Amino acid sequence: MVCDKCEKKLSKVIVPDKWKDGARNVTEGGGRKVNENKLLSKKNRWTPYGTCTTKCMICKQQVHQDGKYCHTCAYSKGVCAMCGKQVLDTKMYKQSNV
Repeated sequence: MVCDKCEKKLSKVIVPDKWKDGARNVTEGGGRKVNENKLLSKKNRWTPYGTCTTKCMICKQQVHQDGKYCHTCAYSKGVCAMCGKQVLDTKMYKQSNV
């Protein structure tokens, strides 16, 4: 759960959109190079566990993008996962701790 202001800060996904017109996660140079050697370009690959050191402020779980809260804690508190701004009123919700 992310607020409208932080939605622009979300990182790009690995797989580009199927429709390239207006897609926000397409590289400008037309994608990957022709006859690209994957062993040499391996250093720019995305690693899910390697570089992330950000942890959730509530449960201390590893957060996959730059943010303060994991998705579970952000939804249960009703706050933006990146900036912590109140997004949703969860006062009348019946939620469990699990």
